[in-house]
Amino acid sequence: MNPTFTLLCVDDEKQNRALLTELLQGEHRIILAKDGKQALDRAREHLPDLILLDVLMPEMDGYTVIRALKNDDLTRNIPVIFITALDSAGDEERGLELGAVDYISKPFNPAIVRVRIRNHLQSVRQRRMLEQMAMLDSLTGIPNRRRFNEVFEQEWRRCKRDSAPLSLIVVDVDHFKAFNDTYGHAAGDEVLCRIATTLQTSLRRPGDFVARYGGEEFVMLLPGIDSEGARVLCEHTRADVESERIPHAVSNVAPWITISLGGATRIPRDSTPNPELFSLADTYLYVAKNTGRNRVAWAPPVES
Repeated sequence: MNPTFTLLCVDDEKQNRALLTELLQGEHRIILAKDGKQALDRAREHLPDLILLDVLMPEMDGYTVIRALKNDDLTRNIPVIFITALDSAGDEERGLELGAVDYISKPFNPAIVRVRIRNHLQSVRQRRMLEQMAMLDSLTGIPNRRRFNEVFEQEWRRCKRDSAPLSLIVVDVDHFKAFNDTYGHAAGDEVLCRIATTLQTSLRRPGDFVARYGGEEFVMLLPGIDSEGARVLCEHTRADVESERIPHAVSNVAPWITISLGGATRIPRDSTPNPELFSLADTYLYVAKNTGRNRVAWAPPVES
């Protein structure tokens, strides 16, 4: 069992919290909450992989807690198992209708509880693997356009909160259609994979991001970097791709593969991401292509 799973155990009885901790702490990271309010606060703070939730608690019962969890975008997908002394079919039906993935009656058999938790966590693991696969480009293995859209939204809001610049770069492989026509699509696929690797390697910080946007086009996000710093990084990236010296005999730019890059920087002012940042970077990509290719073209700094 993966020891990195985090479980939130919610019960107003100290003895029950101790019992669950003793039962599960060897396999998982355990977080405890003694009431509904504390449960909601800790669920938002730690985003556990699974919540074990008592129903009968003062002030805010388990049914109220799960409703609040399911109404919060941050916590709605966290699976919840009710562990409670309420053992009627009606109670179980109510809990499952509210969105619980399982319902365990007290007193419970520790071995059975452990196995049922293990089965639910296996489902969590499988779902995450599928989600990760859906966010990756099948050819290059780097994030895809769908993942870029998510990261763009996250970084836009983060930069708005910090009043920090966000730099976006659109990258295009020069004369890629001619390369495919000359060398074949298998060779073209290999080129895209090598460029994806080079772009990833060129990024300097953990928060920097690159994705395949589609075809021979890539996109990069550099949160917290102003236009001058981002342009310098792009120049290094362009040079790194050129230094690979991948033969391209039919290019009128160079005898090897090159890339063109267009970039733009903004300090976000609105909470909603502005698609004009991408459009501006894309416009300057065409400036780079129309002025000779194998170069970086950058929009003047613009604030949204």
